[in-house]
Amino acid sequence: MQTVVDEVADGVFRLSTYVQPADFTFNQYLVRADEPLLFHTGPAAMFPLISAALNRVVPVGSLRWVSFGHHESDESGSMNEWLRAATQAQIAVGEIGCMISMNDLAARPPRALKDGETLDLGGKRVRWLATPHVPHCWDAGVLFEETTGTLLCGDLFATVGQHPATSEADPVGPALAAEDLFHATALTATTARSIRDLAELRPRTLALMHGPAYRGDCASALHALADGYAERFASTL
Repeated sequence: MQTVVDEVADGVFRLSTYVQPADFTFNQYLVRADEPLLFHTGPAAMFPLISAALNRVVPVGSLRWVSFGHHESDESGSMNEWLRAATQAQIAVGEIGCMISMNDLAARPPRALKDGETLDLGGKRVRWLATPHVPHCWDAGVLFEETTGTLLCGDLFATVGQHPATSEADPVGPALAAEDLFHATALTATTARSIRDLAELRPRTLALMHGPAYRGDCASALHALADGYAERFASTL
């Protein structure tokens, strides 16, 4: 395996590792700023690979913030390895995530972010948006990088296969096909509404954790994804 690095928006870098046996791509995103932020940590076993890739953009020791969409191996599995390598770094996730997991599991006390709270990174600004159970897990949330309009959207739009760093191809069809394969999304009465709320941000790039960074009509893609989940929820009633 190898981790490849591409700049997908100004100062936003995709660190991508394709795992062939799973036919799945695992991405992390580095926001380069005065206080660099890493979104997603990767599993613990991938830390040497991912940290070496990140080090080609900024020194690992310069990381100030480590964040992720929810507590799961590929999102947060190596968080304490990053905290040991970057001694000034701090976990920054939502209040629910801190309450149920990070206050106990993180090697240093985390920063609990309120819904809608913004971190000024110095040259970049990220806003935490709580999305409980969307796409899954009570502590779920996303980060929106305001200066570039990049939505760090975690498992939303997850799809199988190996992908280019950026794409203008439809992300919705492959994502819904993957949903029908894995059934990974928590389908509830509020799933579609939460995704439509994200569309109101009018993002310019969707930074997928499992797939390419999508550049296109992101708001329409979010609404179409919400429609697909609404249909699937209705079929369960």
